[in-house]
Amino acid sequence: MRRLIAIILMGVFAILPMRSQSKFEIRAAWLTTIGALDFPSHKAGSPQGIRRQKQELCNILDELKRANFNTILLQTRLRGDVIYPSAFEGFAESLTGHTGGNPQYDLLDFAVEECHKRGMELHAWIVAIPVGNLRQVKLQGKNSVVKKHPELCKQYKKAWYLDPGNPATADYLAGIVREIVSRYDIDGIHLDYIRYPEDAQSFPDRPTFRKYGKGKSLEQWRRDNITYIVRRLYTETKRLKPWVKVSSSPIGKYKDTPRYSSRGWNAYQTVYQDAQKWMAEGIHDLIFPMMYFQKNGFYPFALDWNEHKNQRWVVPGLGIYFLHPGEQNWALDEVCRQIAFTRENRLDGQAYFRTRYLLDNTKGLFDELKERIYIYPAVVPPMTWGDSIAPSVPACYTFNIDSKKATMEWGVSTDNTAGGVYYRIYASDCYPVDTNLPQNLIASRIDSTRYVHAPAFPWQQRMYWAVTAVDRFGNESLPLSFNAPRENSPQIFSNLLPAIPSGATLIVTDATGEELMRLPSSATQLPDTLGKGFFRLTLLMPDGETRFIGICVR
Repeated sequence: MRRLIAIILMGVFAILPMRSQSKFEIRAAWLTTIGALDFPSHKAGSPQGIRRQKQELCNILDELKRANFNTILLQTRLRGDVIYPSAFEGFAESLTGHTGGNPQYDLLDFAVEECHKRGMELHAWIVAIPVGNLRQVKLQGKNSVVKKHPELCKQYKKAWYLDPGNPATADYLAGIVREIVSRYDIDGIHLDYIRYPEDAQSFPDRPTFRKYGKGKSLEQWRRDNITYIVRRLYTETKRLKPWVKVSSSPIGKYKDTPRYSSRGWNAYQTVYQDAQKWMAEGIHDLIFPMMYFQKNGFYPFALDWNEHKNQRWVVPGLGIYFLHPGEQNWALDEVCRQIAFTRENRLDGQAYFRTRYLLDNTKGLFDELKERIYIYPAVVPPMTWGDSIAPSVPACYTFNIDSKKATMEWGVSTDNTAGGVYYRIYASDCYPVDTNLPQNLIASRIDSTRYVHAPAFPWQQRMYWAVTAVDRFGNESLPLSFNAPRENSPQIFSNLLPAIPSGATLIVTDATGEELMRLPSSATQLPDTLGKGFFRLTLLMPDGETRFIGICVR
């Protein structure tokens, strides 16, 4: 019966159109720096190397921006090493080709700035518990965590790990988080491998357990250790900047569900991650569960996360590397069904592991995202449990529009929090501009109070413009309209049409008044077969009344 349900479910989502796109959807990509798996292929350390490494990152961000991604999970702490100048750990080998080699610039600072320029959030991805295999630790030498803090480290199966049962481990990781959050304008701290290793039954922590176990079972003590670290890192982050989001990527199956068995591989029992407790306690803002599974390994567990998210966000991580013929050679439809499922069941977005498989267009996935799934921009939802008060509406504006560009300026908005504000620009051929429609979003983050829009062609210009203020929690003000139609003047449309009343018909005529076509109330845009030119738009109401509503110039 379960197999039959799964087959029916997959069939339904194979034929359903994608759920209409919402303005709010988290679209994230993991950008892996360990081993330069995603980035950087060019090494820094010289002026030429720095320029090439920076340009490579900008190219990656530009490609993701073109596909309307809005969140970058940048691997910032790898295996006991980092991508920024740190008082705790040395530079990662992938930056310069040499362990500890100084790239001569701050990659994290550069990445934050470039993401924000493109309206993207940057979350610092921290690999928490592993500190390196035997080779990595040897190359780090006296600067390794193992040498500097041997009391915190345990060797297990040819690799080294921080001991989650030692309370000082939380202190050490809190220091790294404090360093990043206080120095960089990041949007999130993303915790990876915040768990015990695979096959952890024989993890060598018995001495620590005898010292700190306090009558608990070994299993519950280990879960409590991980939760204690998570709580500490969440508290440290929010103490410094309460708008910075804290997330993690737990194992994709929390534990067995009433719907389906996890088949012995889950977060709760196997690696001691009590991630649903973190959501229930409110020491997480969102999770990116690593749901790198097909069919019944995905759908029932995605529902389980969503049903226990405590009004936080759940963004399933999709294992798109399995599309590659060298991995499991999944069909593209498998990933598309998973995306459709997350939208139909109102999860909060999607995340993709890894970026290289996106940009390589594996099985045509990137084309599918750009052309059908992520047609319009989207923004990260407001984090209302941290703050729910929107900034003041922008005011005192100047505005000029001509055939070449639109130029606008406005006064500074104020907010009730210390994080400051940025601005979003909207435009439409309909007035007033509907800021709830993602297709009207022109720029999702402007950090100044001036914006110039210079389209490549005059017909890409839109008539009506608006600006909103957004605080760092994502709360958005009401819009300030820059211009309005003159009294008794017709509206000017491009392809998109105003809402046609139920039962009414839109009549399209040419400049001479000759009727060209009639469109039903379900129409949202003019068909491409109409071609270019000047057209008049008139509504024929159900009672026979006709009403001129505007013109279209294409």
